[in-house]
Amino acid sequence: MSNDHSPLVAVVTGASRGAGKGIALALGAAGATVYVTGRSQNEGDAPLPGTIHETAREIDALGGKGIAVACDHADDEQVRSLFEQVERESGRLDILVNNATFLHDQLINPGPFWEKSLDLIKILDVGLRSAYVASWYAAPLMAKRRGGLIVFTSSFGANCYMHGAAYGAQKAGVDKFAKDMAVDFRPYDVAVVSIWMGPLRTERTIRALQDHPHRYEDFSFVMESPEFTGKVIHALYCDPDRMTQSGQVLIGAEVAMTYGIVDLNGQQPPSYRDTLGSPFQAHPAIVE
Repeated sequence: MSNDHSPLVAVVTGASRGAGKGIALALGAAGATVYVTGRSQNEGDAPLPGTIHETAREIDALGGKGIAVACDHADDEQVRSLFEQVERESGRLDILVNNATFLHDQLINPGPFWEKSLDLIKILDVGLRSAYVASWYAAPLMAKRRGGLIVFTSSFGANCYMHGAAYGAQKAGVDKFAKDMAVDFRPYDVAVVSIWMGPLRTERTIRALQDHPHRYEDFSFVMESPEFTGKVIHALYCDPDRMTQSGQVLIGAEVAMTYGIVDLNGQQPPSYRDTLGSPFQAHPAIVE
C-alpha cells in the first residue's frame, strides 16, 4: 500500500468493455487514476459497444481520473509506450490488471476445437503473451517503488473444461504467471495474484444470453457485475497483509466474502468451487 496520500495509479488492460471496464470503473470510484487501454476508440470499431474514451469519461464522473490510451496488446512497442507514458505522467504504478484477452466469436460454440477456427489460438498471443509483456514493462516501475499489486483475470476454466483447449491454456497460463512472478517480486513487496471470476454480466454475455437463452439460464440470475472484481482488487491492494496472498490463485467471490464486499445489486455472488473445481496452488520448491 502506498505510504503517501496521493491517488493510486492503475493500469487496466482491455478496458473498453467487459471485465476490464468494470474493474477500471471500480478503481476509479475509489479515487484512482486509471490508465484504460484497448483498441476501440470509436463506437463501431468492434462488434460490441464500448470504447476506451467512454470508459475514461465514466471514471471521471465517478470521481477518479480516467486516461484513455489506445494500445494493441499484440504490439510490444505500443505496450512499451504505454508504460513510458505512465512513468512520465504519474511517476509510479500501484496496480496493474492484466485483462486484455482475444475472445473469438466461436469461443462458446459447442463442438471440438478442430471444428472451430484456428484463430481461437490467438488468445495465447493477446491474453497470455501480452500479459507477460505488460508485466515485464511494468515491473521496473513497481520494483523501484517497492510496493504494488499485479492481477491476472482468470476463471474456473483454468482447471475444468470450459470453452475448449485454447481458453483453458490461457487461463492456466496466467495462473502460473502469478505463482512464478510472485517469487521474483517478493523482495520488492509487490504482490501478484490471479483471480478466478464467476460468470460476468458483460456486453458479450448479454448477447450470448439473447442468442442462447437456455444454455446459460442457470447462471443468468447470479452473474457478477464487471465492477465486482474491481472492488475485490481494490480491497486486496488496501490490505496491509496483501503479501500473504501473493502467488495465489484466488476465487474472487470468496475473497469478497472475506472483505465483506457485495455486488452492485447488494447480492453476494457465489463461489463455484464445489461445481467447477478448486485452484491449484504453487509448490513451495524454488529451482533457480
